[in-house]
Amino acid sequence: MKILAIEKEYDGINAEDFKKYSGEEALKVWQLYKSEKIREIYFRSDENSAVIMLECKDVDEAEEILSGLPFVKNKLIHFDLIPLKPYPGYERLFTKN
Repeated sequence: MKILAIEKEYDGINAEDFKKYSGEEALKVWQLYKSEKIREIYFRSDENSAVIMLECKDVDEAEEILSGLPFVKNKLIHFDLIPLKPYPGYERLFTKN
């Protein structure tokens, strides 16, 4: 299952808080990318936050994976998780009216 994860910062966090863990965070994200749990990762162009596409069995597994990120463990960020399914609209192309 594909899970879309949208990063949200906790209130009161500043850039210095992130610097403490940024190297460790990048390493963990790289490891998850190599393991094919993270399929895609982007930064939003309109704000300073990540958008991640994960490949997991369900939302619970995605939560577990993301909870291992240093920024999450240290209460700097959390994620809104959105489970995705294939678009069913193509079926309309093959139905008779």
